Amino acid sequence: MSAYVYSELQVGDSNSFEKTITSADILMFSAVSGDCNPMHTNEKFAQKSSFGGRIAHGALVSSLISTALTNAFPTSIYISQSVNFLAPVHIGDTIKAVVTCKEKLGKGRVLMQTDCFNQDGVKVIEGEAVTRLAREPIPEEHKWLY
Repeated sequence: MSAYVYSELQVGDSNSFEKTITSADILMFSAVSGDCNPMHTNEKFAQKSSFGGRIAHGALVSSLISTALTNAFPTSIYISQSVNFLAPVHIGDTIKAVVTCKEKLGKGRVLMQTDCFNQDGVKVIEGEAVTRLAREPIPEEHKWLY
C-alpha cells in the first residue's frame, strides 16, 4: 500500500511491516522502557518458566503496529490502540504486523484491525487502533521528509 490520505483509503486496504526480534531489541527496549522483568532480561530465570527462555515485551511487539501504520500513513496521528497478547514472542521470531482498514469513522479518523503473526503464521497479537489520517496529500516538496 502506498501512502494514503483519508479520501483515498478504502475499507479492506491493508499494510504490513516485518521484523525479526533480536536479543539486542529486547535489551534496548528494557533500557528505554525501564521494564526489566527477568522474563525478558535473564535467560536462566526465563528457562525455568513455561516459555523455556526469554520472551519479548508485549509492548515491544505491539510497537510494530505503529510502524505498519506510519509507513502507509506518514502524517497520521495515533489516537488509540487496544491489544490482546495471544502467544509469546521469542528471540529470533520474525513478526509481521498487519493493519487493515475496518471502518472510516469520519473527520479523518479510521478504525483499523491490528494483528501480529510470527513466522509460522501464529497470531501473537490481535487488536484495533483508531488513527487520524491526513485529509490532503503531502505536498511534493515535503515528501522527502517521509
